[in-house]
Amino acid sequence: MKSLFLACCLFLTGLAQAAAPSPALLKQVNAFVDGWHDDAAHARMAYFDKIAPDGVYIGTDRGERWERSAFREWARGYFQGKSSAWVFHATQRNVYASGDGKTIWFDELLDTRSLGHCMASGVLRKTAKGFEIVHYQLSIAVPNEIVDKVGAMVKEAEAAGAAAK
Repeated sequence: MKSLFLACCLFLTGLAQAAAPSPALLKQVNAFVDGWHDDAAHARMAYFDKIAPDGVYIGTDRGERWERSAFREWARGYFQGKSSAWVFHATQRNVYASGDGKTIWFDELLDTRSLGHCMASGVLRKTAKGFEIVHYQLSIAVPNEIVDKVGAMVKEAEAAGAAAK
């Protein structure tokens, strides 16, 4: 019981250290993440340089948990020789920061060309060189009115051997 109490205290302490970012930090974060999305929209390989060497990108398929180098290699065909890889435009973003401003996390609503509306969350690390993405997770926003149909389609695809990972 003492361990549970201690864990809860540590968790609440962590929450207390979270702060709304200053207007200047918020502007920097939005410019960085928007620029990252713009790199993909224009098929610039610099997109991958904004992900930390130890960064992780989680896509919409359950087998898509990519470390930066593997993600770069997998996505190379979407970028090389193309004018656009994928287009994500944030329509809303909520940004939070640690007390020291070195760790930033956010969630965003995205309008995309190919997937409709999506949601994502990410974690940034502020370094001497600027920001880098440590973790990003993308999900397709499925309206509640059709979630049962989508769920049934997923089960059907899995039963047929799709997404066997």
